[in-house]
Amino acid sequence: MAEPKPVQLTWRKALDPDELPDGRVKTVTIDTTSICMTRVGDQYGALDNHCPHQGGPLGEGSIENGHLRCPWHGWDYCPLTGKPPEGGYDDGVPTFPVEVRDDGVYVGLEQDQPHRATVSDVMIQTMANWGVKWCFGMVGHSNLNVADALRLQEEQGQLRFIGIRHEGAAAFACSAYGKLTGRPASCLAIAGPGATNLLTGLWDAHVDRAPVLALTGQVGSQVLGTGNFQEVDLKAAFGGVAAWSADVLPNSKHAELMTLAAKHAILDRGVAHLVFPDEVAGHPVDADAQPGSPDGRLAARAIAPPQDALDHAVNMLASAKRPVIIVGHGARFDMPAITELAEVLGAPVLTTFKGKGLIPDDHPLGCGVLGRSGTPIASWFMNESEALLVLGASFSNHTGITPKKPTIQVDADPLALGKFHPIDAPVWGELSATVELLRQRLAGNHGCRDHRDEVAARWAIWREEKQRRLQDDRGKGVNSASIFAALTRQVDDDAIISVDVGNNTYSFGRYFECKRQAVLMSGYLGSIGHGFVGALGAWAATQEDDPRWAGRQVVSVSGDGGFGQYMGDFNTAVKYGMNITHVLLNNCNLGKITKEQRAGEWPVWQTDLTNPSFAKYAEICGGFGVRVTEAAQLDDALRQALDDPRPAIVEIESDAELV
Repeated sequence: MAEPKPVQLTWRKALDPDELPDGRVKTVTIDTTSICMTRVGDQYGALDNHCPHQGGPLGEGSIENGHLRCPWHGWDYCPLTGKPPEGGYDDGVPTFPVEVRDDGVYVGLEQDQPHRATVSDVMIQTMANWGVKWCFGMVGHSNLNVADALRLQEEQGQLRFIGIRHEGAAAFACSAYGKLTGRPASCLAIAGPGATNLLTGLWDAHVDRAPVLALTGQVGSQVLGTGNFQEVDLKAAFGGVAAWSADVLPNSKHAELMTLAAKHAILDRGVAHLVFPDEVAGHPVDADAQPGSPDGRLAARAIAPPQDALDHAVNMLASAKRPVIIVGHGARFDMPAITELAEVLGAPVLTTFKGKGLIPDDHPLGCGVLGRSGTPIASWFMNESEALLVLGASFSNHTGITPKKPTIQVDADPLALGKFHPIDAPVWGELSATVELLRQRLAGNHGCRDHRDEVAARWAIWREEKQRRLQDDRGKGVNSASIFAALTRQVDDDAIISVDVGNNTYSFGRYFECKRQAVLMSGYLGSIGHGFVGALGAWAATQEDDPRWAGRQVVSVSGDGGFGQYMGDFNTAVKYGMNITHVLLNNCNLGKITKEQRAGEWPVWQTDLTNPSFAKYAEICGGFGVRVTEAAQLDDALRQALDDPRPAIVEIESDAELV
């Protein structure tokens, strides 16, 4: 029989001389090896730091009556040999060789073995192959195997991980990234509360049709169903929000599971969810296990509508003298074709609030936002219209789209057609393909008036009104017209702006004039807190080589109530050097709720807020902060913040009534 191959040891220093007192223990980590160092008299021991029963950290234990006691369940071992007391039921704890030298105590470690691929490695590499470039999340005890796979992919330059301070911020960042780019980012959380903290941001993605991959840890599969610590039925918890959800099992087709998750997120434009039981995530895979990729898994989606539906839409538009085009968030990636059609017809283009900025407000046919936070220009043309062409909008009660006009609706989702009421011409087709066919059929063959002069006249009326509102001053803070006029002047023409909910957002919709800016918001969920953490996702997109977003300025807007939801994640922006300028309207009040209480003839109750100095908070965190108390300071303060490379807060003392 051949002699066993001798083990090659590498001697590494664990302790300085006399660093560890007699009768004490200490955890020492050398590279990734965790060691429990012990001292009894002049003798030292080096034990594996994991108790063999529950994995308890022996280096956090104590030596009592000559025995090392596990801090978790009180089991005893010899502090030098790792052996249990006589009559023990196990073989004890593995040990490492120890040498005491003049300069300290050394431990002999086996030379590093090559990394063996795990279930998580295969799945995260598959995720990266599908073009997922970002993961926002929090590393914790039940997702450590997944986190290590993410680390390896980050070291190889395949993706970047952003460690957030609250899992809700991770989900909102992913939702905003998906809305902006049309591609999924991923979010990571532990079992139990970490996973449930994701849900609000994931519901935002779900209702606004944004692709997201949610990766959640789970308790070990052997204790599922027993009421284990942090056990939550995650498939049930995510059942309403996830378009697709699956448990990762030891014998699953792991690359295929991640492929299906990515495919569902992209094609369903929603949340795909994977649950990683703790021990399954670290299970080794065969050496020949291969990650998946999108090759051959996706088809072109530019599907034209049925001919009879197209004919009906063409006839309605050709015969209308005053048609209006209304675009929602669903048209975000189709605006070149839509704008070209509008120019052929000379038709005004209105947007829903979620679609704000999809056509510039300085375009000769751009009329701004329709609905509760919109412009009187859009309302005018809605009222005067003879027919509506609605593209990528939902007809929810907030859009302001009347059901009383002859309407053509185009959507790639057949369930969205006629969702709230019957439509005269429901057209099932991909927007760009359908709009291009409409343009070809209508060019030189329509009776639409050219509305450019009328659009310009309505804008002139509204801008005169906005100028008058700039003078409003009750001595209780800056009015919203002034705030958003200054923001219009100062931000880049192609900035990405993430907004919150509340009076600040209504005022943004009403007063801010878009050029080529991209606007992100929590649309149908209307979740307070979206503004700043949505900007984290927008910033991620600006770091890529996609020419649509690379290098663009990122700005967010909120009230004091909204920023307070996730203000801890301002530290995240500082940590990762995110150049985000946050415009914070501080009126020490939940202003929109106060207004609703008054409108409902209730007493105003529990809507006042107690705030710190948000500008000083920014500085304490390592960012830039500036406070504005009067309108004359706005432009200079905004310019300083936008020019500073650090995350910044422009705190504006605002009037809750002048919105």
